[in-house]
Amino acid sequence: LPRLVREFVAQNNTSQIKHVIQILSQEFALSQHPHSRKGGLIGLAACSIALGKDSGLYLKELIEPVLTCFNDADSRLRYYACEALYNIVKVARGSVLPHFNVLFDGLSKLAADPDPNVKSGSELLDRLLKDIVTESNQFDLVGFIPLLRERIYSNNQYARQFIISWILVLESVPDINLLDYLPEILDGLFQILGDNSKEIRKMCEVALGEFLKEIKKNPSSVKFAEMANILVIHCQASDDLIQLTAMCWMREFIQLAGRVMLPYSSGILTAVLPCLSYDDRKKNIKEVANVCNQSLMKLVIPEDDDMDEAKQSMTLPAEPASEESLSKSEAVSGEVQPSFEQFVSLVPLSFLCSSERIPVTLNLDGIVQVLDCHLHDTSIGMMTRIAVLKWLYHLYIKTPRKMFRHTDSLFPILLRTLSDESDEVILKDLEVLAEIASSPAGQTEGHGPSDGPDARSSQVELHVPVKASQLSSSGTKGMECSPSTPTMNSYFYKFMINLLKRFSSERKLLETRGAFIIRQLCLLLNAENIFHSMADILLREEDLKFASTMVHTLNTILLTSSELFQLRNQLKDLKTPESRNLFCCLYRSWCHNPVTTVSLCFLTQNYKHAYDLIQKFGDLEVTVDFLTEVDKLVQLIECPIFTYLRLQLLDVKNNPYLIKALYGLLMLLPQSSAFQLLSHRLQCVPNPELMQTADGTKSSAGFKRSAASNIDYTELLQHFEKVQNKHLEARHQRAGRGEQLERRVVL
Repeated sequence: LPRLVREFVAQNNTSQIKHVIQILSQEFALSQHPHSRKGGLIGLAACSIALGKDSGLYLKELIEPVLTCFNDADSRLRYYACEALYNIVKVARGSVLPHFNVLFDGLSKLAADPDPNVKSGSELLDRLLKDIVTESNQFDLVGFIPLLRERIYSNNQYARQFIISWILVLESVPDINLLDYLPEILDGLFQILGDNSKEIRKMCEVALGEFLKEIKKNPSSVKFAEMANILVIHCQASDDLIQLTAMCWMREFIQLAGRVMLPYSSGILTAVLPCLSYDDRKKNIKEVANVCNQSLMKLVIPEDDDMDEAKQSMTLPAEPASEESLSKSEAVSGEVQPSFEQFVSLVPLSFLCSSERIPVTLNLDGIVQVLDCHLHDTSIGMMTRIAVLKWLYHLYIKTPRKMFRHTDSLFPILLRTLSDESDEVILKDLEVLAEIASSPAGQTEGHGPSDGPDARSSQVELHVPVKASQLSSSGTKGMECSPSTPTMNSYFYKFMINLLKRFSSERKLLETRGAFIIRQLCLLLNAENIFHSMADILLREEDLKFASTMVHTLNTILLTSSELFQLRNQLKDLKTPESRNLFCCLYRSWCHNPVTTVSLCFLTQNYKHAYDLIQKFGDLEVTVDFLTEVDKLVQLIECPIFTYLRLQLLDVKNNPYLIKALYGLLMLLPQSSAFQLLSHRLQCVPNPELMQTADGTKSSAGFKRSAASNIDYTELLQHFEKVQNKHLEARHQRAGRGEQLERRVVL
């Protein structure tokens, strides 16, 4: 047969050569008889060897019958087919490349063959084919990718191994740029990474590692946007290796592609946020997820809050000047955009608005929706909740105008989060709420945030309170008599009302965290505004028992917290109209609790009024709770905060009402430890005769101050009586209801 074929080649008799191949194919290789099939396969191989270089002209006719035999039921026949194809390919070398897809298809089936001989034969053929592809520069990658994309989803281990080995070979060839087609096969690669075989997982890791190296080398040619969603899916995988690898890719993508990844932020956050609460068993994933989260957060910039046109037209030409930024913008849409010159000619610069700009825009609605869902999910871990709140705070700082469109929907869940078990979560939550309450962007006229030029002008008039780090004596100035607290925005008062509602409906929160929350707010916002507004709201509170408890809590904070040192100093002297106005506002609400009212008078050095109030205590219903509060006040007088008050006891002549008020408290107390304490203190008051000095005639600074303070104390006293009468009625009603219930139980 070889001699016959060589003669035909020498005579250039192609028709006879074709005739010989056809007989070998039809009558032998495709025969019903197995021995004939074996003979036909050997004959086709011999024919190919005889043809030599000319075999390339007859490859289709030579290969097809051999590939058909790959499906033969007889394993020996499959082995012969493998051997025959090896000889055909060895002779033809690069000429077989146009037929690569059918060869690859046949080989991928043999790779999973149950017979070890067939498998080893197919491996030899596979190696030969890889050598040919590696040394050739005519490989048709575009034609091969659809087949690779289809086969990569095979679940057979050997087929997967075969696919990965080919990907590794194609990656190593300098002339073949597989990176361009990575979006087509990336999902399949991650699927293979979850294989049960350690060896296959390792091979897949190597392949993905090579791709990532390539991406880092040539980020400008990478289609980041097309692969973003694939990574988002695999970042949520249950398999640790897949999740860690996808997360590492995500980290590199965010750092390399930058703002190109912004449109996928909501998906990325969905994948990344839950990982932040992983325990030490998944420490690696948690650490990488944390870097992804931080890097993504840095991509949000103030310009995302709608740049004004002038700024836009100035920055636009500069932005797409670099090739890199242009390729990035192309990657976003997944299709080639017009060049910048064409773009500018299409749209006059003056009409360019944010939606038409080449740089990526931020999908804030999607991000907020994801953050909102995570806050509502009670099963998520503490670190995730903190990260969500950090995101919200960051967005309110960078994009306040856009964020205020979501405030009404976010507000309820932010208030609910104050009941969280973790102090860290509450602190972050308070930071977000404080930013909402103080941001100029939150100033509204009527309902909903204001947009347009009016919003800009109103920002100038607003005095945003200084943060705790910058707190100075001027921080509380500008407080007007109106309780609408002008140094805050429209949400501030709403926040205070809702916070008090929350304390009212959830008394445990008030008991365990109330003081902590209010103290932190005093650091984050303006303490004077907080006390002013809360006092104003409590004045209208219908639940008198809650009002009394809340006033007691606020009073304790006012008298004992280091954060309120400045406010105490302001109230101590009542030198300014603002401080006197604040005293009157607090006083009216403090009337819900008689003992706190007296302590406020002690703090503000209104000793005569304190004495007048104590005189009224005789008309009140003296309960155990009432005596306990007097007891606490006596303990408080011994604290450092009231040092000035104790020193004023030396000046008996100028402070008669202070001594009278303290004796009044003493007479209210039963003979308890507090009684002994106050009694010992009053025994230390010196004899006024001994304390007289040459300038004893000098009028008291205290009287002078009280005279100049322009406060209507008579009206305040009447208000106190009125409020206490309401409390008395409410107590009797509660007692009456209690008795009725008892009677029903007895009946």
